[in-house]
Amino acid sequence: MSKTPREGQDKVSGPEHDPRLQVHIAGVTLSNPVMPASGTFEFGHVHNKLMNPARLGALVNKTIFLEERPGNPPPRIIETPCGMLNAIGIPSKGTDAFIAEILPQLKSFGIPLIISIAGGTIGEFCEVARRIEATGQADLLELNLSCPNLSQGIEWSQDEPALHAVVTAVKSAVALPIVAKLSPSVRDIGRMATVAENAGADALSLINSYKGMVIDIERRRPFLGNLTGGMSGPAIHPLAVHAVYSVYAASSLPIIGMGGISTWREAIEMMMAGATAVAVGMYNFINPRAMTDIV
Repeated sequence: MSKTPREGQDKVSGPEHDPRLQVHIAGVTLSNPVMPASGTFEFGHVHNKLMNPARLGALVNKTIFLEERPGNPPPRIIETPCGMLNAIGIPSKGTDAFIAEILPQLKSFGIPLIISIAGGTIGEFCEVARRIEATGQADLLELNLSCPNLSQGIEWSQDEPALHAVVTAVKSAVALPIVAKLSPSVRDIGRMATVAENAGADALSLINSYKGMVIDIERRRPFLGNLTGGMSGPAIHPLAVHAVYSVYAASSLPIIGMGGISTWREAIEMMMAGATAVAVGMYNFINPRAMTDIV
């Protein structure tokens, strides 16, 4: 573990509040290092009965855009050996609806909020960031710069000038700490981490999913309505660990590591590679209690 817990914290009963599990990301203290990856856990009535989100170190919402968007055409998900492909396309009611309807629910759990945002332009990124900051409810902003299921998604984190420009602009627009979410589909992810750090990012999250395809051989066409989707699950875990290890060597920023984490063993492995905290993604669909089991 690369971060040292603060001394003198009040001890609260329950393993999720053990002071030895505390981590710190860009000045924000998390009671433990476990959180959901963006878009992989719905904080609704059914899930909340199965697992209390207040036991996590932080909450991360499904990425929001400025305006309402429908997402990609179905089919949107297909299982693969040791994983799944998703092409959800980030449907969203828009920032104002999120602030009015979802943000109060997330805040009610009383733990740090990492609000994930995206945009088709730098101006859109900045406007969403400003509106979220104005609520006073967010602790960190995650810039989703690497979604492989959008026509304007992954390019932000594949092009050095674009990555530098968007991080610099959002950093200038708001005072909230910025987490840059990086794509593994680059020549040198350590180099891209350095670009984000030099642009002003306060932390990094990685990896986003890999672009993949499944072909329906009976219908002779790709299975997903979007043709391609993002690959996640146990199959990508060793690749994610290596990416975190590479970024840890290249950058001094705290890292939220993700990719194929299903048990505490993979979480520990990811932290040994250099992650300060970990995010659970696909496995939340299999076991809604996965995150608290890991804690």
